[in-house]
Amino acid sequence: MTSSITIASTAGPKTTSVTLPKPSPKIAGQAKDVWTIVNEAAAEAQASLPFPVLNLGQGFFSYNPPDFAIHAAQDALNDVSCNQYSHTKGRQSLRKALAAAYEPSFGRKINWETEVVVTSGANEGMFSAFTAFLSDGDEVVVFEPFFDQYISNIQLPGGKVVYVPLVPPPDNDVRTVSSSEWKVDFEDLHSKISPRTKMIVVNSPHNPVGKVFSREELEKIGQIAVENNIIVLSDEVYDRLYYKPFTRIATLSPELQQLTLTVGSAGKTFSATGWRVGWLIGDAELIKYVSAAHTRICFAVNSPLQEATAVALQEAAKAENTFFVDHVEAYKQKFRIFNQIWDELGLPYTDPEGGYFVLVNFSKVKIPDDYQFPEDVTVGRAKDFQIAYWLIKEIGVVAIPPTEFYLPEHAHLAENYLRFAVCKTDDYLEQAVERLRLLKPYIRH
Repeated sequence: MTSSITIASTAGPKTTSVTLPKPSPKIAGQAKDVWTIVNEAAAEAQASLPFPVLNLGQGFFSYNPPDFAIHAAQDALNDVSCNQYSHTKGRQSLRKALAAAYEPSFGRKINWETEVVVTSGANEGMFSAFTAFLSDGDEVVVFEPFFDQYISNIQLPGGKVVYVPLVPPPDNDVRTVSSSEWKVDFEDLHSKISPRTKMIVVNSPHNPVGKVFSREELEKIGQIAVENNIIVLSDEVYDRLYYKPFTRIATLSPELQQLTLTVGSAGKTFSATGWRVGWLIGDAELIKYVSAAHTRICFAVNSPLQEATAVALQEAAKAENTFFVDHVEAYKQKFRIFNQIWDELGLPYTDPEGGYFVLVNFSKVKIPDDYQFPEDVTVGRAKDFQIAYWLIKEIGVVAIPPTEFYLPEHAHLAENYLRFAVCKTDDYLEQAVERLRLLKPYIRH
């Protein structure tokens, strides 16, 4: 890396070149990420389109958290203790509230002092878990498609990612399918387990497929973990948004309880992704090492929003508070509003069982052959990047190309899809439906 600098001297300024120290190979040379590509395309499109660009790409909300959570955050700022450091493992009030919130579904008492750690969002919590347990060359099994942050979070501490694709039904390009039809190939999973396998990551409800792993699937994964003494990192950040029975893998047996780290998120639970409050719950022997890594990474999480999360969990647990039930019903309605356009256009999609994403198959959409694309979406990219770029620039709707969440050799499994987020107001979704009707002239029948 070379940089020009100006050095002042009595003879006048002199320009010279210096070679700056090289960055870590774990960071250097990374291609422009999908978020940068779509956001740049959206900004360009907004300058030329006669209507506002609608962002259904990233999973941030277009509305506020519930009033009781907002009021709790406002009140926390008036508490002197909330404007100072909290305990590195999390505020006592939040850890107690989390233990109380999880005990009914765990079917046991949770020790808030030793079995809970609060982190700076779920992402930092997972990074802390990987940092706590991975040494150079240790392997982590991840199901494709994956939340893209898993990969760097595993690789930065020296871990190696081992991929097992979820297999979609073979006719997914001609009919709407349930997310339950995306299956784990257990023969493939068994073949990927080695003496170096340290962890398995399970994401249920799943981003971006919307799959809620069945009890039978979790039991099979759990059996592999127990037989091989593998930690299960169970990413359950969408655990308040499921539309079929949802099982926590940690509850399946005492052995799995000991091996599982359960991940949660205030951002997903209360529509407050900017709060950056997450947590991990697990056996004390695992949590103590996650907590130690977390202390080195960021020391402590912001105090006011920890307190707000604690109060919000307590309020939501009251018998007269119907927030969680209403939340699920609201999302069922959002999917009804949004998915009507795909039924209308005859575009198949994966009907989600949980979370707030929907994968839509665009194989029937015909983009003009002479359409000009930048290299960012053609070189080394599957065709879903081109579809996403065209949709932004011509239709004014932002979606995410899901091959970003796959290895290149498995991209064919998702190259016809786009991922849309419905965590928007109903009015926003209705605008998107109206806009997406502009696709009609481009659909092959």
